[in-house]
Amino acid sequence: MATEPAPPEREAFGLTTRFRRGRPGAKPGIDPDQLQAMARPDKQVPITCIDYSADRFEVRQITDPEEFIQSRREPWVKVRWINVDGLDPAFLRALAIKYGLHPLAIEDVLNVGQRPKVESYTGQAGLPPHLFLIVRMLQLDPKGILESEQISMFIAHDLVITIQESPGDIWNPIRQRIEKPASRLRELDASYLAYALIDAIVDFCFPVLEHYGDRLEELEDAVLDRPSRETIHEVHQVKRELLLLRRAVWPMREVVNGMQREPHECLSDTTRIYLRDVYDHLIQIMDIIETYREVGTSLTETYMTSMSNRLSEVMKVLTIIGTIFIPLTFLAGVYGMNMPIPENKYAISYPIFWGVCIVIALLMLKMFRKRGWL
Repeated sequence: MATEPAPPEREAFGLTTRFRRGRPGAKPGIDPDQLQAMARPDKQVPITCIDYSADRFEVRQITDPEEFIQSRREPWVKVRWINVDGLDPAFLRALAIKYGLHPLAIEDVLNVGQRPKVESYTGQAGLPPHLFLIVRMLQLDPKGILESEQISMFIAHDLVITIQESPGDIWNPIRQRIEKPASRLRELDASYLAYALIDAIVDFCFPVLEHYGDRLEELEDAVLDRPSRETIHEVHQVKRELLLLRRAVWPMREVVNGMQREPHECLSDTTRIYLRDVYDHLIQIMDIIETYREVGTSLTETYMTSMSNRLSEVMKVLTIIGTIFIPLTFLAGVYGMNMPIPENKYAISYPIFWGVCIVIALLMLKMFRKRGWL
């Protein structure tokens, strides 16, 4: 089955999509041994570990996966947040060994482009219980084009792991809240941190929608005042990006709804209450997206109507001009024949001919205006 080329950061680690690597009957999931074979020692990604409790927090960078496996958490640490800014098989192997991550979840992490979902692992087969989430982080590039990035998230009792496709995110406000001693994040458990990260991703959709609202207003003015091929091309571009936005937000609504309705030992009751607010935001976002898509469709129809009206105006002018020149062409054809005509004997025949033509043209224009055709 043909697929699109893998992103550069995935090619650098020798990673491919599921369809390229998977074979019928192959072993499901990716275990630590397979991750070790994929690892590239010369390729490293930024890895940040934030440990915090109610009265203390610490931020450090992780550079050695083997040392990280052997390290032990300090007794004062209440919640640990590990953020991986890229797909690094070596460090994923360290995480899988240290925290017992499920091989199926690891496979979904490496095969980006997954649909947002939530999966519950209850601690079977000797693995610790945890929740595995896939969400889509939406951002606008410097040119204003929408970009969708897969965020893989593991939630345990006192641990949150986030794995991004590439460096750069929208979580700096969360990091600033962790630095404040009186922050609610410092007082509650790891599931509340996961809620805060998801809430930031969802809330960032509102500035994105505001951007598209402004673009649609500008396109509406352009379609009505100066429709062109470039205008309709931009309208179609906005509609495609809104479709991408819808594909990212729609399943996230199902993810959040499932998290707040289905209890899990790694998800506190307090967090489930706060997830209701995220669900409400997703409903609002979906309503706005559907409204903008209808506006985009309306702009397309308006453009087609405007172009049709313009074509009708052009055809009307050409038809009127052609109609006026039909009798004039007839007269010119008659008097242009190479044969004797009685009127040729008179010197004023030529001015009379022009006078007759002008009178006929004026009479026809008056008739067209009287009938409302002009």
